[in-house]
Amino acid sequence: MSIGFSSSTRRMLLLVGLAAVIGGLAGGAAYLLVRTIGLITGVALLGEWSWGEIPALSELEASPRLPLVAVTGGLIIAAMAHYTPIIRGHGIPEAMEAVLRNQSRIAPSTAVSKPLSAAIAIGTGGPFGAEGPIIVTGGAIGSLVGQILRVTPSERKILLASGAAAGMAATFGAPLASLLLVIELLLFELSMRSLIPLVVATSIAGGVHSAAFGTGPLFSAPSADYAGLSALPLYAVLGLACGLVAVIVAKGLFAAERAFRSVRVPVFWKPALGSLVFAAIGLAVPRSLGVGYDVIDDVLAGDLALATLAAVLVAKAVAWWVALGSGTSGGTLAPVLLMGASFGGLFAGVLLEIAPGLDITQGAFAVVAMAAVFGAATRTPLASIVFVFELTRDFDVMLPLMLATVLAALVFSVLSSESIYTEKLSRRGIRVGGELVADSLRTTAVVDVMNRVVDTVSPNDSVGEVADRITRGDRGAFPVVDDEGHCVGLVTRHDLLGRDLPRDAPLSDVVSSDVISIDPEASLLDALQRMSEEDATHLPVIENGKLVGICTRADIVRSRSDELALERLDEGWLAPVLQRRDRIGRRIIVVGNQSLCGRALMAELAERVAADPQVRFHVVVPLSSGGDLTAARARLERQLGLIAELGVSATGEVGEADPVAAIEAALTREPAAAVILSTLPPGSSRWLRSNVPSGVGRRVSVPCSVVHDEPGDAPD
Repeated sequence: MSIGFSSSTRRMLLLVGLAAVIGGLAGGAAYLLVRTIGLITGVALLGEWSWGEIPALSELEASPRLPLVAVTGGLIIAAMAHYTPIIRGHGIPEAMEAVLRNQSRIAPSTAVSKPLSAAIAIGTGGPFGAEGPIIVTGGAIGSLVGQILRVTPSERKILLASGAAAGMAATFGAPLASLLLVIELLLFELSMRSLIPLVVATSIAGGVHSAAFGTGPLFSAPSADYAGLSALPLYAVLGLACGLVAVIVAKGLFAAERAFRSVRVPVFWKPALGSLVFAAIGLAVPRSLGVGYDVIDDVLAGDLALATLAAVLVAKAVAWWVALGSGTSGGTLAPVLLMGASFGGLFAGVLLEIAPGLDITQGAFAVVAMAAVFGAATRTPLASIVFVFELTRDFDVMLPLMLATVLAALVFSVLSSESIYTEKLSRRGIRVGGELVADSLRTTAVVDVMNRVVDTVSPNDSVGEVADRITRGDRGAFPVVDDEGHCVGLVTRHDLLGRDLPRDAPLSDVVSSDVISIDPEASLLDALQRMSEEDATHLPVIENGKLVGICTRADIVRSRSDELALERLDEGWLAPVLQRRDRIGRRIIVVGNQSLCGRALMAELAERVAADPQVRFHVVVPLSSGGDLTAARARLERQLGLIAELGVSATGEVGEADPVAAIEAALTREPAAAVILSTLPPGSSRWLRSNVPSGVGRRVSVPCSVVHDEPGDAPD
């Protein structure tokens, strides 16, 4: 018995296999990066040869060696950046740009040049972390695999994201946080097709981390009591303060980058200039140099005095701003974590000086502040919460961690429109989406938006007759249906107009029998894809060989209104009570044209007035371009006069030709409690044939009722 796999399953298995390979390669790259940083740091700054952990620089003695080594490192990176510009900065904006603008293609040279340049920058004293470079390196590996093999751009994006997450997981031993961070920064989606390869890659890379660096947490979490409601208000205040710190961190970086862009010095010399500045700061505060993992441990343990914490916070921030702003290569996570931890410890220390009896510790506040500052500054609060939890492995920290981080993110979102990862892209005109939302085109079926009432033509109708109908503007396309209800073709404006066809020829002679159609249960994404492939604007909807409707591009565009409707305010239970007390009363929109002033409509309006004497009416008369404006205004004035005879107030306007758009425009200016749609009877009404009531229901979150009146001198 053979097992057959669908095409989508085979592609999924391929992605999983490639993700496993990429996870191993990214894990190896992370190992080499960390060891190379340790090697360069030892040789350049300490005069030691060591292929092991990154040496601590906290006790580095002040000497002319530091600025000389730092400037040399800056010059080497400047020379590398001349040939590979992507190595400048922390690299995550460039990875995001590759996803958003370049179909997830990253130059293969990046996989080597980015980690090497970062190792040189950090190894020569740069105040950076390794996470940005390794994210770009892993992403470059995934992108390279996706460029070698035959995959779609969407699949290449998944491979790029898998490599990025794997690199970070292998460096920090935080696979879950790495996965979440990449989803928020690079993937911009969450589906089974993307999630499974990501998990496979990060799992393998996490195993590489355990084998290469051990299984313990990266930082030693302090022993502290986080539980209880009594401490949460203090952590809430900490979160709000961390939001302000995150704003300062981000704005300071933006200002440093602007300053270096305005400095009239050749680009080549700017990294050296930045290196000279951070080296000078490092001579005064050695703890501001390098990745600073050992300093974070000291802060969490509460081993540093308040003056030292303040010095580390200011020195690290300024050194990082200047170094990164100068265009050298380095990461953001470790420096921002150190700044956050230092501020948290300082915040707790000040509180204890003011109120010595508080049951709090500096280490506990430092742990929470790490996630709060980083999550706010990068706008990745969920990933930051999980990241700090995975690094410390202290479950008790979760409640204050979540509260402080989201409050910090709230403050940052109010005060800053761009994160440290998106500001550079925004300057380039690239808009980065910050929300992961379901695609309504995937979840909405054609049957939900199609027009069920369809004007059709027969194969025996003449070319001239149908051409005249198209010229009159009745429709842009007509399904051709035989006597048994089968759709045998589709005739469009392009098929008939502008071609030299005999007017008395039957449609069967000029219409192709190759019908491009769609199933009613297919998704709108399928319909849009078919329209794009066939360069069509109308799709007959066929079920069991019979025509059941027609779907157009306009129907698909209008389907997005369902998402917009979710953002409109509902009345709520209190609204009717408050409206009864409103001396102005409720507002009702009346929409109609030829059927205005009819008996059925006036009877409906009279009932509304009887139920609520304070009701107000606003009459909208949709009018197409070239329509009789004088007649429309006359009908509007007569309708307003009839409403005045009911003893209530009314206003009116001649609106857009599309009645649904006219209703939306009226609601935008002032809310209404209901809509009354006045149409001609079903056999005469063009609005009913084009399913306007259904469109109102989809696009307007206000109750709509339909009233039919006898036809006048023209169809509405």
